[in-house]
Order: sequence, then C-alpha cells, then structure tokens
Amino acid sequence: MRLKIGGINTVRKELASGEVRVYRYHRATRAPLPGEPGSPEFLQAYAEAEASRPARAAILATEIADYLRSPHFAKKRDTTKREYRRLAMKLEAAFGDMPLRALESRKAAGVFLDWHEDVALDTPREADNALQLLSMLLRRAFRRGRIRSNPLAEGFERQHQGDRADMIWTEQDVAKFMEGASVELQQALIVFMHTGQRYGDVVRMRWADYDGEVIRLMQRKTREPVEIPCTAALRRMLDAMPRTGPYVLTQADGRPWFTEGDDKALSKAWAAHMRAAGLYREDPAERLQLRDLRGTTMTLLFEAGAGIGQVAAITGHTLKSAASILERYRKRTRAAAVTAMKAFEDSPGAAFANRLQTRNRAALGAAVKSKGDQDDGWYRLPDSNGRPPDPQSGALTN
Repeated sequence: MRLKIGGINTVRKELASGEVRVYRYHRATRAPLPGEPGSPEFLQAYAEAEASRPARAAILATEIADYLRSPHFAKKRDTTKREYRRLAMKLEAAFGDMPLRALESRKAAGVFLDWHEDVALDTPREADNALQLLSMLLRRAFRRGRIRSNPLAEGFERQHQGDRADMIWTEQDVAKFMEGASVELQQALIVFMHTGQRYGDVVRMRWADYDGEVIRLMQRKTREPVEIPCTAALRRMLDAMPRTGPYVLTQADGRPWFTEGDDKALSKAWAAHMRAAGLYREDPAERLQLRDLRGTTMTLLFEAGAGIGQVAAITGHTLKSAASILERYRKRTRAAAVTAMKAFEDSPGAAFANRLQTRNRAALGAAVKSKGDQDDGWYRLPDSNGRPPDPQSGALTN
C-alpha cells in the first residue's frame, strides 16, 4: 500500500569526506524524521509531529493550502501554478506553523520584512516574488475575515531593481548576434523585433495566425486579441519559409520550441549563442536578454513617431502600462531627439517658431522694402498687420 505524505522538507548535505547524507524534517514543526519514508520509525515520528503541530485552522500553512485549492489558483496558467507552488513551499517552510493570532502583533511585519531582506542577499527577485505571494495570501485571508489585520497591508520595498532602461538592442548588437547564428535563431530574432510580442506568444505563433499581411494573436497573459500588420521585411521572411508544421518558429529538426511542460528551449539556445557571439555578460544587470527585444521594439516604434496608443495597439499593453513601460524602459537615444525635432520642423503649428531669427539693427534697416515685397525672413510681431519695425528703435511703424 502506498502512502502519500506531505509537509516534509528534505535536506541533502555533503560531508567533508564527500559522502552525501539526507535529512528529513516535518515542515510545520521542524521535527526530524528518521529512517526512510514509509518505514515504521519514520511513520511514528511523522505521526507524533502531526499530533504536536498547532491546529491547522489557526496557522498560516492552512491559508497557503486553501489558496492552492481555490478556483482563483485553478485558473492560472500551468507555468504560473508551478511557480506559485514552489514559492508556497518556501513560505510554508519559513512561516507555515505561525499562528494566525500572531499576525495581530505589531512585530509580525518585521518578521516578514527581515526574512525578505535575508533571502534578498542572495536572490533578490526570488525574495520579492515570495513576499508578493505572501502579501496576496494575507489580503485574501483578511477579506474573508480569517485574520483581523494584514501586517503587509502597507506593502514592502522591493529588493530587485528591474530597471532595464539602457538594455536596448542596438544595430551593432543585432549584427553581432545574426553573424554566426543558426537560421532558426535568426528567424526568431526577426519575428521578435518586428512584432514586439512576449516570448510565450512568439514560440506558439502559428501559420494560421498569419494571412500574408497581418498576424492575429490571442495573448496568453492578457487574453486580449492583437493584430500586428507585418513589415515588408517580416513578410519577405515569412513568405520564403517552408511550412513544415503548424508553428512558425521551430528547431532545426522541425520540432516546436516548446512542450506542454517546458517552453524554455529557445531561451536556452539563445543564451548559448549569446555566449558564442560575445554578447553574454555575467552580471545580470548588464546582460542583454531576449526579452529586451520587446522593449527595443517599443523604443523603435516610439522613435519612429508612433504614439502611445499606436504602440499599445501592437504590443497589447493598456495605454497606462504602455506609457509606464516606455517611461521606465525606453532608452533616451539620439534618434528619439532627432525624430522629435524633425516633427517640430514639419509641424504647421510650429511654423511661426521656425521662422524666428535674429537681426541686428543694420539688417533691420536693409530689410525694409516696398509694400508687397517684404522679407519673410523676419518674424512679424502680433498686431503688426505686416508692418516692418522701425530700423532704429525696433518699434512698429505707422
């Protein structure tokens, strides 16, 4: 008979001799569990630990388990579920046996924030994600009346700095990547750069989504439909590609870049080529990543004169989030400034400003001509009725 036993932490330690020993602990009480799982001594120790744990209805582990059984969790994507379960195990190991009554203490927030800072010393993003999940669990429990106060109601300071404003693929970066890249990786770069879509949507893009002019997708994250008019460069590549299966991007052997349980194959191949091409940086803060192509596309669209609404229509962002991303992510490039000033020069509304120029008094005197033959170079002041200024005083003449 098989027994399914949960709530166990397994720790492997390598001794100085090189021998690896396995230790097991009851997660809620941290009691050691001797022997192999299923052995009499193991089951005895497990039963004793279960009997000694606080009432399940009054500890944080219950809230974690309740959420993992909830309809809200069931609606999440499989990849999100796996990540939430992993983070939930981390939270349960740290705080699972905390009585819910303890959350009413003013010190509870400090306990969570101190743990957050400790974890962040090694993995700041992991620390942020775990505390974000805990904050959500506490809000959920508070709304349902199971706790009287939420110690994380005021939020927390994130430890991971996610500003990638300077991480833009330049023309030189793209050329360096394309040189020596496999055809499959070259195709992927072009699709990413010319659609501005997320990784999961690009690797699952089907030929049925492309009608020769437009790519139509239902974004997996937002469940919002988007239509991307294809550039000439993208159409040229797509129309020349063989259609050996349902998916646009495939590996060299024709398999898609994802499976039901793993969609990281393209990401791994991409990282390997980044190393080979000399584009890989050990420091994550300085490392150009595949996901930065989405921000690059937004930057290029904005530099080309597209408005926030036009960028959002292509990428699938809301207007508010598109503006926020461009503000945070967009690199302040010379191209943006050149485009802006060219638009200024070409704008009819700025014509008066574009006629402005300085003249010394001698030049003003020379500029006085017969009526109907005035010099359009000087700027006619408001209410001048086209009258030139006095060459000596600069005042309007009668």
